Amino acid sequence: MTVLQVEVVAAEGIAWQGEALSVIARTTEGDIGILPNHEPLLASLTPCAAEVLTADGNREVVVVDGGFISVSDNRVSLLAQFARVAAEIDLKAAEHELAAAEKRLNAGEIDDETRHHFLRAQAQVKAARMAQGH
Repeated sequence: MTVLQVEVVAAEGIAWQGEALSVIARTTEGDIGILPNHEPLLASLTPCAAEVLTADGNREVVVVDGGFISVSDNRVSLLAQFARVAAEIDLKAAEHELAAAEKRLNAGEIDDETRHHFLRAQAQVKAARMAQGH
């Protein structure tokens, strides 16, 4: 059985790596699923909760705050400034961060940094809820 070699790399180091059967991530064009023997690909990511179905049948959810996905020769790399495994995210803290970002947006702060902060917080909440089975 062919598997994917997956690594999720953030500015501070490798957030997750291992063998996988599939990867689902959100690009600027929409969600994309990667299976073994996928065509080579380089695409921009949006902040999302990427899902990795590991070779042993478990699901890992990893938050990325944008960046890039690269696919070639059954190697998948997600490269982002920020990445964190969902199980490491404190749901209450992520919900608080999302509420603060939403408040700033609603107050008229619509600059790129505020929008990016909102999208990253939204992805963290989604990932933490997925990790808890919600």
